[in-house]
Amino acid sequence: MVEQIRSDAPVLVVGLGRFGAACAGELDRLDRDVLAIDGSLDLVQKWSERVTHTVQADARNIEALKQIGAQDFQVAVVAVGSSIEASVLITANLVDLKVPQIWAKAVSQSHGKILARVGANHVIYPEREAGERVAHLVSGRMLDFIRFDDDFVLAKMYPPKFIRGVGLNESGVRTKYHVTVVGVKSPGRPFRYAEADTVVTNHDLIIVSGTNSDIERFSSLDR
Repeated sequence: MVEQIRSDAPVLVVGLGRFGAACAGELDRLDRDVLAIDGSLDLVQKWSERVTHTVQADARNIEALKQIGAQDFQVAVVAVGSSIEASVLITANLVDLKVPQIWAKAVSQSHGKILARVGANHVIYPEREAGERVAHLVSGRMLDFIRFDDDFVLAKMYPPKFIRGVGLNESGVRTKYHVTVVGVKSPGRPFRYAEADTVVTNHDLIIVSGTNSDIERFSSLDR
């Protein structure tokens, strides 16, 4: 039986490089209780004013993790990426301490496979994902782009001319291009979910979903 993790459960963040510090800082802004640790005293001091709880500790040492109470956390993020050996050892330590949910940063596919094998529940590839996202934004006309593991994509873009001024059901966007307009953002107005009779104007932005290839094709249409 999978253990249910509370949505407000405290989070242990290991590593205060750019990725770890950004993660810890954002969690703190979301009012999550965060304990961020790093072996570097300089980094711990640097981020102590932005993250509520920071501690200097060597997470490669399971006894050090026990001393800071890592075994009491339900969620941990292993944000160490510069040393694959350290990343794997820290993840294994957290598995041994029976932390139910472990998110671990990987710098390569092989690194990710090792992390998964030692027990990481979620493997993150921030550099690869950021690179793919930028490539799509540079090569197409999308303003933002998120791709999920099953080739499902969400993208923000300006609407092509053929769907402007008519209801979405009349434009045939789903039947012709196999994408769904999920929402519409008009200037000065909040985001709203799209419906069959929603009319998109020249000044709107749209959020669309579909497969990667269908979204790419749709984004290349005349604006």
